[in-house]
Amino acid sequence: MRAVDGLSFTVEQGEVVALLGPNGAGKSTAVEILEGHRTRTSGQVTVLGADPATGGAAFRDRIGIVLQECGIERELTITEALNHYGACYTRTRPLDEVLELTGLTDLADRRTHQLSGGQKRRIDLALGLIGDPELLFLDEPTTGFDPSARRQAWDMVRGLRTLGTTILLTSHYMDEVEALADRVLVINQGKLVAQGTPDELRAGIADTTLVRFDQPANGGTVQELFGDLTGTATAANNRIEIRTTNPTGDLHRLTDWALKHDQELGHLEVTRPTLEDVYLDLIGGDENE
Repeated sequence: MRAVDGLSFTVEQGEVVALLGPNGAGKSTAVEILEGHRTRTSGQVTVLGADPATGGAAFRDRIGIVLQECGIERELTITEALNHYGACYTRTRPLDEVLELTGLTDLADRRTHQLSGGQKRRIDLALGLIGDPELLFLDEPTTGFDPSARRQAWDMVRGLRTLGTTILLTSHYMDEVEALADRVLVINQGKLVAQGTPDELRAGIADTTLVRFDQPANGGTVQELFGDLTGTATAANNRIEIRTTNPTGDLHRLTDWALKHDQELGHLEVTRPTLEDVYLDLIGGDENE
């Protein structure tokens, strides 16, 4: 069984590229190959002009990796942990700058076992930055962050991009991807199924309007209730979703039906497709498949 099958893409210097896909799609395998932590069985990979599988210490010196969780000795202070990791690189970003970028300045002398989950996640980010990488791998970088901390992390990523750092990002937060990514790659079952800017991906269903509301109380199938709609209607989790290129006409038919049958269209929403809608459409709607 191939975890990655015929996957081919490029990332330009200074780009922020998001790699998306459901669980088991091959994201982790692809990223580990790019990082040099997994040996590929076939194909060619070039990262920063080197083959990650044979690049050795010289290659690792040029990249930074932010894993979902790093194992750090619990008695080390943040400063001690960063100095320890920084000693592995021939070039380091100034410690004060890394602490400021990750919001850890006031916690620099605190031991890691005294930190909250969100603060430990900031250490993970700091460890990825201490070597002043040309290429930064960010794996779910804001997991565990509160909304304010997430926005600060986004500002940090934008600042790194301005400085010319290339970033490969994986995230399950579509708002994060929309806010940060120059390009998005979507993979499923080991294959690249779509790529482009967020706007380009949304353009694939740009003429579509989504109408959502609660399943009417009188039951019945979607076809029985709304058989004369021009759009495509589906039902799931007690919600009706209609994808239509004629929202005015279909809304008129829906509200006319609701008035005639004394029904409420509860929590009615009319929206344009989001990146999340496009993503779910591309992977078949099941994030956990």
